Amino acid sequence: MTYGDDATIRDILTSAGEIWAVVGLSSNPDRAAYRVAEKLQRIDKKVVPVHPKAEAVHGEQGYASLADIPFPVDVVNVFVNSALAGDIADQAVTIGAKAVWFQLGVVDVAAYDRTRGAGLRMVMDRSAGREITRLGLA
Repeated sequence: MTYGDDATIRDILTSAGEIWAVVGLSSNPDRAAYRVAEKLQRIDKKVVPVHPKAEAVHGEQGYASLADIPFPVDVVNVFVNSALAGDIADQAVTIGAKAVWFQLGVVDVAAYDRTRGAGLRMVMDRSAGREITRLGLA
């Protein structure tokens, strides 16, 4: 099953907004979140690291949770274990995000349905970095 068609993917990457909270982003350059955040910056997205350590990454201030971010977030990009992802999606709804993106390997069908039911655009089990390249956005 596909959880995000090309139109939704393109819309989130180009029109959902410029502020992307990347949940699970740390300063470890070997992690996929680090590389995807770099690619998001290349297409003019402001990346907001969300990680329990709240460390700065790619020159951006980090926060321990979505609730700690003191400004609106447009898209929540999720790089955590699938068992934790549903709670993050619910938090994205609570903070008023416009879209949620579960990265490749992050799957929670019930969270996908809840998030879409709340009116947010959502992609699940897809790499934002790969989609940026595939769609010729960077």
